[in-house]
Amino acid sequence: MKKWGLLLVLLHFFFFESCAPPSSGKEDSSLTTPRKVVRSRNGVVTTAHPLATEAGVAMLEQGGNAADAAVAAAYALAVVEPSMSGIGGRAQILIHTADGEIKGIDATTQAPSSYDHITVPKAKYGYPTVGIPGMVAGLDKALKSYGSLPRATVMGPAIKYAKEGTLILPGEVFRRKWVVNQLNEFEGTRRHFLKKDGTVHDPWEITKQEDLAKVLQAISDEGATLFYKGWIAERMVEDVQRNGGVLTMESLAEYKAEDSYIVKGSYRGYDLAALWLPSYGAITIEALHIMEAFPDSLFDGADWARVVYHAISAAYLDRAGDLPIEDADRLTSKAWAQKRALETGLLSSKALPSESSNTGLPPAWTEPVGHTTHLTVVDRNGMVVALTQTVGPIMGSKVATPGLGFIYAATLGGYLGEMKAGQRAASHISPLMVMKDGKPILALGAAGGSRIPSAVVAITSRVIDQGYSLDKALALPRVYPVEKGIDLEWTGDNGWSVQDSSYLAGLNYKVFMKRRPGMFGRSNAVMLDTLKGEWIGVSDPDWEGSAASPKN
Repeated sequence: MKKWGLLLVLLHFFFFESCAPPSSGKEDSSLTTPRKVVRSRNGVVTTAHPLATEAGVAMLEQGGNAADAAVAAAYALAVVEPSMSGIGGRAQILIHTADGEIKGIDATTQAPSSYDHITVPKAKYGYPTVGIPGMVAGLDKALKSYGSLPRATVMGPAIKYAKEGTLILPGEVFRRKWVVNQLNEFEGTRRHFLKKDGTVHDPWEITKQEDLAKVLQAISDEGATLFYKGWIAERMVEDVQRNGGVLTMESLAEYKAEDSYIVKGSYRGYDLAALWLPSYGAITIEALHIMEAFPDSLFDGADWARVVYHAISAAYLDRAGDLPIEDADRLTSKAWAQKRALETGLLSSKALPSESSNTGLPPAWTEPVGHTTHLTVVDRNGMVVALTQTVGPIMGSKVATPGLGFIYAATLGGYLGEMKAGQRAASHISPLMVMKDGKPILALGAAGGSRIPSAVVAITSRVIDQGYSLDKALALPRVYPVEKGIDLEWTGDNGWSVQDSSYLAGLNYKVFMKRRPGMFGRSNAVMLDTLKGEWIGVSDPDWEGSAASPKN
Protein backbone atom coordinates (compact mmCIF):
# COMPACT_ATOMS: atom_id res chain seq x y z
CA MET A 1 0.00 0.00 0.00
CA LYS A 2 2.85 2.43 0.78
CA LYS A 3 4.41 1.75 -2.62
CA TRP A 4 1.14 2.43 -4.43
CA GLY A 5 0.47 5.52 -2.31
CA LEU A 6 3.84 7.00 -3.33
CA LEU A 7 3.23 6.13 -6.97
CA LEU A 8 -0.14 7.83 -6.93
CA VAL A 9 1.34 10.96 -5.40
CA LEU A 10 4.02 11.06 -8.10
CA LEU A 11 1.43 10.53 -10.79
CA HIS A 12 -0.70 13.31 -9.37
CA PHE A 13 2.20 15.76 -9.45
CA PHE A 14 3.07 14.57 -12.96
CA PHE A 15 -0.37 15.28 -14.30
CA PHE A 16 -0.88 18.58 -12.50
CA GLU A 17 2.57 20.04 -12.95
CA SER A 18 4.27 18.38 -15.92
CA CYS A 19 1.64 17.85 -18.62
CA ALA A 20 2.04 20.38 -21.38
CA PRO A 21 -1.11 22.46 -21.87
CA PRO A 22 -2.35 23.58 -25.27
CA SER A 23 0.22 25.87 -26.86
CA SER A 24 -2.21 28.43 -28.23
CA GLY A 25 -5.78 29.58 -28.29
CA LYS A 26 -7.42 32.31 -26.25
CA GLU A 27 -10.34 29.96 -25.64
CA ASP A 28 -8.10 27.62 -23.66
CA SER A 29 -6.75 30.19 -21.19
CA SER A 30 -9.49 29.55 -18.64
CA LEU A 31 -8.51 25.87 -18.61
CA THR A 32 -4.73 26.27 -18.52
CA THR A 33 -4.62 29.16 -16.03
CA PRO A 34 -7.96 29.16 -14.22
CA ARG A 35 -8.74 32.21 -12.12
CA LYS A 36 -8.98 31.24 -8.47
CA VAL A 37 -10.28 34.42 -6.83
CA VAL A 38 -12.84 36.92 -8.07
CA ARG A 39 -14.73 39.87 -6.58
CA SER A 40 -18.01 41.30 -7.88
CA ARG A 41 -21.24 43.01 -6.87
CA ASN A 42 -23.02 41.17 -9.69
CA GLY A 43 -22.59 37.66 -8.33
CA VAL A 44 -19.92 34.99 -8.56
CA VAL A 45 -19.66 31.33 -9.54
CA THR A 46 -17.08 28.92 -8.14
CA THR A 47 -16.84 25.32 -9.34
CA ALA A 48 -14.35 22.48 -9.77
CA HIS A 49 -13.98 22.99 -13.54
CA PRO A 50 -13.57 26.21 -15.55
CA LEU A 51 -16.15 25.16 -18.15
CA ALA A 52 -18.73 24.52 -15.44
CA THR A 53 -17.94 27.95 -14.00
CA GLU A 54 -18.43 29.47 -17.45
CA ALA A 55 -21.79 27.72 -17.79
CA GLY A 56 -22.96 29.21 -14.50
CA VAL A 57 -21.72 32.69 -15.35
CA ALA A 58 -23.52 32.51 -18.70
CA MET A 59 -26.82 32.07 -16.86
CA LEU A 60 -26.18 35.13 -14.68
CA GLU A 61 -25.30 37.17 -17.77
CA GLN A 62 -28.59 36.15 -19.37
CA GLY A 63 -30.56 37.46 -16.40
CA GLY A 64 -30.81 34.18 -14.54
CA ASN A 65 -30.45 33.77 -10.79
CA ALA A 66 -28.17 31.66 -8.63
CA ALA A 67 -30.40 28.58 -8.97
CA ASP A 68 -30.21 28.78 -12.78
CA ALA A 69 -26.43 29.18 -12.61
CA ALA A 70 -25.99 26.33 -10.13
CA VAL A 71 -28.07 23.90 -12.19
CA ALA A 72 -26.24 24.86 -15.39
CA ALA A 73 -22.88 24.35 -13.69
CA ALA A 74 -23.99 21.04 -12.17
CA TYR A 75 -25.03 19.64 -15.55
CA ALA A 76 -21.78 20.91 -17.06
CA LEU A 77 -19.75 19.12 -14.36
CA ALA A 78 -21.59 15.91 -15.28
CA VAL A 79 -20.01 16.25 -18.73
CA VAL A 80 -16.52 17.58 -18.03
CA GLU A 81 -15.73 15.91 -14.69
CA PRO A 82 -17.50 12.49 -14.83
CA SER A 83 -15.02 10.87 -12.46
CA MET A 84 -16.50 12.99 -9.66
CA SER A 85 -20.22 13.34 -10.50
CA GLY A 86 -22.86 12.81 -13.14
CA ILE A 87 -26.54 12.37 -13.89
CA GLY A 88 -26.32 8.80 -12.61
CA GLY A 89 -25.37 10.11 -9.18
CA ARG A 90 -26.71 12.04 -6.20
CA ALA A 91 -26.80 15.64 -5.01
CA GLN A 92 -27.57 17.81 -1.99
CA ILE A 93 -28.53 21.46 -2.47
CA LEU A 94 -28.66 24.25 0.13
CA ILE A 95 -30.34 27.50 -0.94
CA HIS A 96 -30.66 30.92 0.63
CA THR A 97 -33.36 32.68 -1.37
CA ALA A 98 -33.35 36.38 -2.19
CA ASP A 99 -36.28 36.67 0.24
CA GLY A 100 -34.18 35.35 3.11
CA GLU A 101 -35.54 31.79 3.34
CA ILE A 102 -33.31 28.75 3.81
CA LYS A 103 -34.31 25.79 1.64
CA GLY A 104 -32.80 22.43 0.86
CA ILE A 105 -33.17 19.66 -1.70
CA ASP A 106 -32.25 16.03 -1.05
CA ALA A 107 -31.51 14.25 -4.31
CA THR A 108 -29.51 11.36 -2.99
CA THR A 109 -29.47 7.92 -4.56
CA GLN A 110 -31.83 5.31 -3.15
CA ALA A 111 -32.25 1.56 -2.82
CA PRO A 112 -35.23 0.17 -4.78
CA SER A 113 -38.26 -0.75 -2.68
CA SER A 114 -37.69 -4.38 -3.75
CA TYR A 115 -34.03 -4.37 -2.69
CA ASP A 116 -32.87 -7.29 -0.54
CA HIS A 117 -29.41 -6.60 0.86
CA ILE A 118 -29.10 -10.20 2.03
CA THR A 119 -29.40 -11.82 -1.39
CA VAL A 120 -27.65 -9.12 -3.45
CA PRO A 121 -23.88 -9.78 -3.59
CA LYS A 122 -21.53 -7.47 -1.72
CA ALA A 123 -19.49 -5.36 -4.10
CA LYS A 124 -17.48 -2.13 -4.18
CA TYR A 125 -18.28 -1.50 -7.83
CA GLY A 126 -20.19 -3.03 -10.72
CA TYR A 127 -23.88 -3.50 -11.51
CA PRO A 128 -24.90 -4.73 -8.02
CA THR A 129 -23.92 -1.31 -6.61
CA VAL A 130 -26.27 0.67 -8.88
CA GLY A 131 -29.18 2.31 -7.07
CA ILE A 132 -31.76 4.86 -8.18
CA PRO A 133 -30.04 8.03 -9.46
CA GLY A 134 -31.23 11.25 -7.86
CA MET A 135 -29.33 14.08 -9.50
CA VAL A 136 -31.66 14.68 -12.45
CA ALA A 137 -34.70 14.87 -10.19
CA GLY A 138 -32.85 17.18 -7.81
CA LEU A 139 -31.72 19.61 -10.49
CA ASP A 140 -35.20 19.57 -12.01
CA LYS A 141 -36.72 20.43 -8.62
CA ALA A 142 -34.19 23.21 -8.04
CA LEU A 143 -34.90 24.78 -11.41
CA LYS A 144 -38.68 24.54 -11.14
CA SER A 145 -38.84 25.74 -7.54
CA TYR A 146 -36.19 28.45 -7.52
CA GLY A 147 -34.93 29.10 -11.06
CA SER A 148 -36.07 31.69 -13.57
CA LEU A 149 -34.73 30.59 -16.96
CA PRO A 150 -36.09 27.92 -19.34
CA ARG A 151 -34.69 24.41 -18.97
CA ALA A 152 -33.32 24.50 -22.52
CA THR A 153 -31.28 27.60 -21.73
CA VAL A 154 -29.91 26.19 -18.49
CA MET A 155 -28.95 22.83 -19.98
CA GLY A 156 -27.58 24.37 -23.17
CA PRO A 157 -23.91 24.63 -22.13
CA ALA A 158 -23.72 21.01 -20.92
CA ILE A 159 -25.29 19.74 -24.13
CA LYS A 160 -22.86 21.81 -26.18
CA TYR A 161 -19.86 20.51 -24.23
CA ALA A 162 -20.96 16.91 -24.71
CA LYS A 163 -21.82 17.25 -28.38
CA GLU A 164 -18.92 19.37 -29.59
CA GLY A 165 -16.29 17.98 -27.22
CA THR A 166 -14.02 19.54 -24.61
CA LEU A 167 -10.38 19.34 -23.64
CA ILE A 168 -9.91 16.71 -20.95
CA LEU A 169 -7.94 18.11 -18.03
CA PRO A 170 -4.89 16.35 -16.54
CA GLY A 171 -6.66 15.70 -13.24
CA GLU A 172 -9.51 13.87 -14.95
CA VAL A 173 -6.98 11.77 -16.88
CA PHE A 174 -5.15 10.94 -13.67
CA ARG A 175 -8.31 9.75 -11.94
CA ARG A 176 -9.35 7.55 -14.86
CA LYS A 177 -5.87 6.02 -15.00
CA TRP A 178 -6.25 5.11 -11.36
CA VAL A 179 -9.26 2.88 -12.08
CA VAL A 180 -8.64 2.00 -15.74
CA ASN A 181 -8.61 -1.76 -15.11
CA GLN A 182 -12.05 -1.60 -13.50
CA LEU A 183 -13.39 0.64 -16.27
CA ASN A 184 -12.31 -1.93 -18.84
CA GLU A 185 -14.56 -4.55 -17.25
CA PHE A 186 -17.74 -2.95 -18.60
CA GLU A 187 -18.71 -2.53 -22.24
CA GLY A 188 -20.48 0.79 -21.86
CA THR A 189 -17.72 2.32 -19.75
CA ARG A 190 -15.05 1.29 -22.24
CA ARG A 191 -17.06 2.80 -25.07
CA HIS A 192 -17.80 6.11 -23.40
CA PHE A 193 -14.72 6.86 -21.30
CA LEU A 194 -11.73 5.06 -22.84
CA LYS A 195 -10.00 4.84 -26.17
CA LYS A 196 -10.72 1.88 -28.46
CA ASP A 197 -7.61 0.09 -27.17
CA GLY A 198 -8.84 0.40 -23.56
CA THR A 199 -6.41 3.13 -22.53
CA VAL A 200 -7.17 6.52 -21.07
CA HIS A 201 -7.22 9.64 -23.21
CA ASP A 202 -4.22 11.95 -23.08
CA PRO A 203 -4.32 15.22 -21.15
CA TRP A 204 -5.70 18.09 -23.24
CA GLU A 205 -7.17 15.71 -25.81
CA ILE A 206 -10.59 16.76 -27.12
CA THR A 207 -13.24 14.23 -26.16
CA LYS A 208 -16.80 14.17 -27.45
CA GLN A 209 -19.72 12.51 -25.65
CA GLU A 210 -22.39 12.31 -28.31
CA ASP A 211 -24.53 9.67 -26.59
CA LEU A 212 -24.60 11.71 -23.40
CA ALA A 213 -25.47 14.77 -25.47
CA LYS A 214 -28.53 12.94 -26.83
CA VAL A 215 -29.64 11.98 -23.32
CA LEU A 216 -29.19 15.53 -22.03
CA GLN A 217 -31.00 16.93 -25.06
CA ALA A 218 -33.91 14.56 -24.46
CA ILE A 219 -34.15 15.66 -20.82
CA SER A 220 -33.97 19.28 -21.95
CA ASP A 221 -36.75 18.76 -24.49
CA GLU A 222 -39.12 16.57 -22.49
CA GLY A 223 -38.17 16.95 -18.83
CA ALA A 224 -36.87 14.76 -16.02
CA THR A 225 -39.83 12.39 -16.33
CA LEU A 226 -38.14 10.87 -19.37
CA PHE A 227 -35.20 9.86 -17.16
CA TYR A 228 -37.41 8.09 -14.65
CA LYS A 229 -40.29 6.75 -16.74
CA GLY A 230 -39.40 7.02 -20.43
CA TRP A 231 -36.97 5.45 -22.84
CA ILE A 232 -33.91 6.45 -20.80
CA ALA A 233 -35.33 4.59 -17.79
CA GLU A 234 -36.09 1.55 -19.96
CA ARG A 235 -32.52 1.46 -21.27
CA MET A 236 -31.11 1.73 -17.75
CA VAL A 237 -33.27 -1.04 -16.34
CA GLU A 238 -32.69 -3.39 -19.26
CA ASP A 239 -28.91 -3.08 -18.97
CA VAL A 240 -28.70 -3.16 -15.18
CA GLN A 241 -30.98 -6.18 -14.77
CA ARG A 242 -29.26 -8.08 -17.57
CA ASN A 243 -25.99 -7.73 -15.69
CA GLY A 244 -27.09 -8.69 -12.18
CA GLY A 245 -28.31 -5.35 -10.85
CA VAL A 246 -31.58 -4.59 -9.07
CA LEU A 247 -32.89 -1.40 -10.69
CA THR A 248 -36.55 -1.59 -11.77
CA MET A 249 -38.97 0.61 -13.71
CA GLU A 250 -41.19 0.77 -10.63
CA SER A 251 -38.35 2.02 -8.41
CA LEU A 252 -37.35 4.70 -10.92
CA ALA A 253 -40.95 5.89 -11.33
CA GLU A 254 -41.38 6.14 -7.56
CA TYR A 255 -38.29 8.27 -6.98
CA LYS A 256 -38.72 11.83 -5.73
CA ALA A 257 -36.26 14.58 -4.90
CA GLU A 258 -37.37 15.71 -1.47
CA ASP A 259 -37.36 18.93 0.53
CA SER A 260 -34.57 18.74 3.10
CA TYR A 261 -34.96 19.44 6.79
CA ILE A 262 -32.81 22.44 7.65
CA VAL A 263 -30.60 22.11 10.72
CA LYS A 264 -29.44 25.28 12.41
CA GLY A 265 -26.82 26.39 14.89
CA SER A 266 -24.59 29.30 15.75
CA TYR A 267 -20.87 29.93 16.00
CA ARG A 268 -19.39 32.93 17.81
CA GLY A 269 -22.34 35.16 16.99
CA TYR A 270 -22.90 33.88 13.46
CA ASP A 271 -25.90 31.78 12.48
CA LEU A 272 -25.37 28.43 10.75
CA ALA A 273 -27.67 26.50 8.41
CA ALA A 274 -27.12 23.10 6.82
CA LEU A 275 -28.98 19.96 5.72
CA TRP A 276 -30.15 17.07 7.90
CA LEU A 277 -29.66 13.48 6.84
CA PRO A 278 -28.90 12.06 4.37
CA SER A 279 -26.50 15.03 4.33
CA TYR A 280 -24.07 15.41 7.24
CA GLY A 281 -24.90 19.04 7.98
CA ALA A 282 -25.78 18.27 11.60
CA ILE A 283 -22.36 16.68 12.12
CA THR A 284 -20.64 19.74 10.67
CA ILE A 285 -22.62 22.10 12.91
CA GLU A 286 -22.00 19.84 15.90
CA ALA A 287 -18.25 19.96 15.29
CA LEU A 288 -18.31 23.77 15.19
CA HIS A 289 -20.37 23.85 18.39
CA ILE A 290 -17.79 21.58 20.06
CA MET A 291 -14.97 23.88 18.92
CA GLU A 292 -16.80 26.85 20.41
CA ALA A 293 -16.65 25.14 23.81
CA PHE A 294 -12.82 25.05 23.75
CA PRO A 295 -10.74 27.93 25.20
CA ASP A 296 -9.60 30.69 22.83
CA SER A 297 -5.97 29.99 23.78
CA LEU A 298 -6.08 26.81 21.69
CA PHE A 299 -6.96 28.46 18.38
CA ASP A 300 -3.45 29.32 17.16
CA GLY A 301 -0.64 27.24 15.72
CA ALA A 302 -0.52 23.52 16.28
CA ASP A 303 -3.06 23.77 19.10
CA TRP A 304 -5.67 24.71 16.48
CA ALA A 305 -4.97 21.36 14.84
CA ARG A 306 -5.82 19.69 18.15
CA VAL A 307 -9.09 21.62 18.34
CA VAL A 308 -10.20 20.55 14.86
CA TYR A 309 -9.01 16.99 15.42
CA HIS A 310 -10.99 16.54 18.63
CA ALA A 311 -14.07 18.37 17.37
CA ILE A 312 -14.33 16.18 14.28
CA SER A 313 -13.51 13.00 16.19
CA ALA A 314 -16.19 13.77 18.77
CA ALA A 315 -18.83 14.77 16.22
CA TYR A 316 -18.12 11.63 14.18
CA LEU A 317 -19.21 9.53 17.14
CA ASP A 318 -22.73 10.62 16.17
CA ARG A 319 -22.66 9.98 12.43
CA ALA A 320 -25.15 7.40 11.23
CA GLY A 321 -27.36 6.91 8.23
CA ASP A 322 -30.70 6.19 9.85
CA LEU A 323 -31.19 8.57 12.78
CA PRO A 324 -34.76 9.87 13.23
CA ILE A 325 -35.33 13.56 12.54
CA GLU A 326 -36.02 14.04 16.25
CA ASP A 327 -32.26 13.67 16.80
CA ALA A 328 -31.50 16.76 14.71
CA ASP A 329 -32.14 19.21 17.55
CA ARG A 330 -30.18 17.08 20.01
CA LEU A 331 -27.08 16.80 17.85
CA THR A 332 -27.06 20.52 17.07
CA SER A 333 -27.71 21.69 20.65
CA LYS A 334 -25.04 23.52 22.62
CA ALA A 335 -25.68 21.21 25.56
CA TRP A 336 -24.78 18.14 23.49
CA ALA A 337 -21.69 19.89 22.15
CA GLN A 338 -20.59 20.73 25.68
CA LYS A 339 -20.96 17.07 26.64
CA ARG A 340 -18.86 15.97 23.67
CA ALA A 341 -16.29 18.69 24.38
CA LEU A 342 -15.87 17.50 27.96
CA GLU A 343 -15.32 13.95 26.73
CA THR A 344 -12.34 15.04 24.59
CA GLY A 345 -10.34 16.12 27.64
CA LEU A 346 -9.30 19.41 26.01
CA LEU A 347 -11.15 21.32 28.72
CA SER A 348 -8.80 19.86 31.34
CA SER A 349 -5.06 20.12 31.71
CA LYS A 350 -4.45 16.48 30.81
CA ALA A 351 -5.90 16.13 27.35
CA LEU A 352 -4.95 12.99 25.47
CA PRO A 353 -5.62 11.96 21.87
CA SER A 354 -8.97 10.34 21.27
CA GLU A 355 -8.99 6.57 21.02
CA SER A 356 -10.95 5.82 17.87
CA SER A 357 -11.11 2.91 15.49
CA ASN A 358 -12.13 2.58 11.87
CA THR A 359 -12.84 -1.12 12.24
CA GLY A 360 -16.07 -2.16 10.60
CA LEU A 361 -16.85 1.21 9.01
CA PRO A 362 -18.25 1.30 5.46
CA PRO A 363 -15.64 1.70 2.69
CA ALA A 364 -17.01 5.17 1.89
CA TRP A 365 -16.00 6.35 5.38
CA THR A 366 -12.39 5.19 5.22
CA GLU A 367 -11.24 5.66 1.61
CA PRO A 368 -7.84 7.40 1.57
CA VAL A 369 -8.74 9.45 -1.50
CA GLY A 370 -11.79 11.69 -1.47
CA HIS A 371 -14.21 12.16 -4.32
CA THR A 372 -17.27 14.27 -5.15
CA THR A 373 -17.53 17.87 -6.45
CA HIS A 374 -18.92 21.06 -4.97
CA LEU A 375 -20.00 24.42 -6.39
CA THR A 376 -21.23 27.64 -4.84
CA VAL A 377 -23.06 30.48 -6.58
CA VAL A 378 -24.39 33.87 -5.51
CA ASP A 379 -26.30 36.33 -7.69
CA ARG A 380 -26.68 40.10 -7.60
CA ASN A 381 -29.87 39.82 -5.52
CA GLY A 382 -28.28 37.78 -2.76
CA MET A 383 -29.62 34.32 -3.63
CA VAL A 384 -26.93 31.80 -2.67
CA VAL A 385 -26.76 28.15 -3.72
CA ALA A 386 -24.28 25.62 -2.32
CA LEU A 387 -24.55 22.34 -4.26
CA THR A 388 -22.60 19.14 -3.78
CA GLN A 389 -22.92 16.17 -6.14
CA THR A 390 -21.18 12.83 -6.45
CA VAL A 391 -21.09 9.34 -7.90
CA GLY A 392 -19.30 7.98 -4.82
CA PRO A 393 -15.71 6.82 -5.39
CA ILE A 394 -13.77 7.75 -8.52
CA MET A 395 -15.99 6.88 -11.52
CA GLY A 396 -18.65 5.64 -9.11
CA SER A 397 -19.85 2.11 -9.83
CA LYS A 398 -17.53 2.06 -12.88
CA VAL A 399 -20.65 1.14 -14.90
CA ALA A 400 -22.10 3.03 -17.86
CA THR A 401 -24.96 1.70 -19.95
CA PRO A 402 -23.97 1.43 -23.63
CA GLY A 403 -25.58 4.27 -25.56
CA LEU A 404 -26.42 6.46 -22.56
CA GLY A 405 -22.96 7.78 -21.76
CA PHE A 406 -23.02 8.40 -18.01
CA ILE A 407 -21.61 6.63 -14.95
CA TYR A 408 -23.90 5.29 -12.21
CA ALA A 409 -23.09 6.11 -8.61
CA ALA A 410 -21.92 3.37 -6.25
CA THR A 411 -24.74 3.07 -3.72
CA LEU A 412 -25.61 -0.53 -2.92
CA GLY A 413 -23.53 -3.62 -2.18
CA GLY A 414 -22.05 -2.33 1.06
CA TYR A 415 -20.09 0.69 -0.20
CA LEU A 416 -22.18 3.02 1.98
CA GLY A 417 -22.88 0.33 4.55
CA GLU A 418 -25.89 -1.96 4.63
CA MET A 419 -28.93 -0.38 3.03
CA LYS A 420 -32.53 -1.48 3.39
CA ALA A 421 -35.25 -1.50 0.77
CA GLY A 422 -36.26 2.06 -0.08
CA GLN A 423 -33.52 3.62 2.06
CA ARG A 424 -31.95 6.85 0.84
CA ALA A 425 -28.15 6.94 0.79
CA ALA A 426 -26.47 9.05 3.48
CA SER A 427 -23.10 10.68 2.88
CA HIS A 428 -20.64 13.19 4.34
CA ILE A 429 -21.86 15.88 1.94
CA SER A 430 -22.21 19.07 4.02
CA PRO A 431 -22.97 22.40 2.29
CA LEU A 432 -23.06 25.18 4.89
CA MET A 433 -24.38 28.74 5.14
CA VAL A 434 -22.94 31.20 7.66
CA MET A 435 -25.15 34.24 8.28
CA LYS A 436 -25.19 37.50 10.19
CA ASP A 437 -28.47 39.30 10.89
CA GLY A 438 -30.27 36.86 8.62
CA LYS A 439 -28.04 37.49 5.59
CA PRO A 440 -25.42 35.05 4.29
CA ILE A 441 -21.81 36.17 4.59
CA LEU A 442 -20.16 32.83 3.83
CA ALA A 443 -21.36 29.82 1.84
CA LEU A 444 -19.31 26.76 1.15
CA GLY A 445 -19.14 23.01 0.88
CA ALA A 446 -16.47 20.57 -0.14
CA ALA A 447 -15.52 17.45 -2.01
CA GLY A 448 -13.43 14.76 -0.39
CA GLY A 449 -15.54 11.89 0.90
CA SER A 450 -15.34 11.51 4.68
CA ARG A 451 -13.05 14.55 4.85
CA ILE A 452 -15.79 16.92 3.70
CA PRO A 453 -16.96 18.02 7.18
CA SER A 454 -13.39 18.56 8.41
CA ALA A 455 -12.64 20.75 5.38
CA VAL A 456 -15.79 22.83 5.88
CA VAL A 457 -15.11 23.20 9.60
CA ALA A 458 -11.45 24.14 9.07
CA ILE A 459 -12.21 26.81 6.47
CA THR A 460 -15.01 28.28 8.57
CA SER A 461 -12.76 28.43 11.61
CA ARG A 462 -9.87 29.94 9.64
CA VAL A 463 -12.20 32.79 8.60
CA ILE A 464 -14.10 33.37 11.86
CA ASP A 465 -11.55 32.41 14.52
CA GLN A 466 -8.32 33.40 12.82
CA GLY A 467 -9.51 36.26 10.62
CA TYR A 468 -8.03 35.02 7.36
CA SER A 469 -9.30 36.09 3.95
CA LEU A 470 -11.30 33.44 2.15
CA ASP A 471 -8.57 32.62 -0.35
CA LYS A 472 -6.03 32.26 2.45
CA ALA A 473 -8.44 30.13 4.48
CA LEU A 474 -8.79 27.71 1.56
CA ALA A 475 -5.04 27.58 0.97
CA LEU A 476 -3.93 26.96 4.56
CA PRO A 477 -3.32 23.34 5.69
CA ARG A 478 -6.08 21.24 7.23
CA VAL A 479 -6.43 18.44 9.74
CA TYR A 480 -8.17 15.09 9.81
CA PRO A 481 -8.50 12.42 12.55
CA VAL A 482 -7.42 8.91 11.64
CA GLU A 483 -7.26 5.77 13.71
CA LYS A 484 -5.28 6.62 16.87
CA GLY A 485 -3.64 9.54 15.11
CA ILE A 486 -3.87 12.87 13.36
CA ASP A 487 -3.29 13.64 9.69
CA LEU A 488 -1.68 17.02 9.00
CA GLU A 489 -1.83 18.39 5.47
CA TRP A 490 1.53 19.36 4.05
CA THR A 491 1.13 22.41 1.80
CA GLY A 492 4.71 23.63 1.47
CA ASP A 493 4.97 27.32 2.38
CA ASN A 494 2.75 28.25 5.32
CA GLY A 495 2.21 24.56 6.02
CA TRP A 496 2.72 22.64 9.21
CA SER A 497 6.34 22.64 10.31
CA VAL A 498 8.56 19.99 11.85
CA GLN A 499 8.20 21.91 15.08
CA ASP A 500 4.40 21.60 14.88
CA SER A 501 4.68 17.87 14.36
CA SER A 502 7.14 17.53 17.24
CA TYR A 503 4.91 19.59 19.51
CA LEU A 504 1.91 17.36 18.83
CA ALA A 505 4.01 14.22 19.16
CA GLY A 506 5.15 15.51 22.54
CA LEU A 507 1.49 15.58 23.57
CA ASN A 508 1.21 11.87 22.64
CA TYR A 509 -0.48 12.36 19.27
CA LYS A 510 0.59 10.03 16.51
CA VAL A 511 1.22 12.46 13.65
CA PHE A 512 1.16 11.73 9.92
CA MET A 513 2.22 14.40 7.44
CA LYS A 514 0.39 13.94 4.12
CA ARG A 515 1.48 15.62 0.89
CA ARG A 516 -1.18 14.44 -1.57
CA PRO A 517 -2.88 17.43 -3.31
CA GLY A 518 -6.61 17.65 -2.65
CA MET A 519 -6.55 14.89 -0.04
CA PHE A 520 -8.00 17.07 2.71
CA GLY A 521 -11.05 18.18 0.77
CA ARG A 522 -11.55 20.69 -2.02
CA SER A 523 -13.86 23.63 -1.49
CA ASN A 524 -15.43 26.25 -3.72
CA ALA A 525 -16.82 29.06 -1.62
CA VAL A 526 -18.22 32.59 -1.63
CA MET A 527 -17.94 35.28 1.03
CA LEU A 528 -19.36 38.78 1.39
CA ASP A 529 -17.00 41.70 1.89
CA THR A 530 -19.30 43.64 4.19
CA LEU A 531 -17.24 46.84 3.87
CA LYS A 532 -17.27 47.03 0.07
CA GLY A 533 -20.51 45.15 -0.55
CA GLU A 534 -18.71 42.79 -2.94
CA TRP A 535 -18.93 39.02 -3.13
CA ILE A 536 -15.65 37.15 -3.14
CA GLY A 537 -15.54 33.80 -4.92
CA VAL A 538 -12.65 31.39 -4.32
CA SER A 539 -11.90 28.07 -5.98
CA ASP A 540 -9.72 25.59 -4.11
CA PRO A 541 -6.02 25.91 -5.05
CA ASP A 542 -5.65 22.11 -4.88
CA TRP A 543 -7.93 21.48 -7.87
CA GLU A 544 -8.41 22.61 -11.45
CA GLY A 545 -11.54 24.67 -10.82
CA SER A 546 -12.13 28.39 -11.15
CA ALA A 547 -14.06 31.40 -9.92
CA ALA A 548 -15.69 33.94 -12.21
CA SER A 549 -18.28 36.70 -12.27
CA PRO A 550 -20.68 38.04 -14.90
CA LYS A 551 -19.54 40.98 -17.03
CA ASN A 552 -22.77 42.90 -16.58
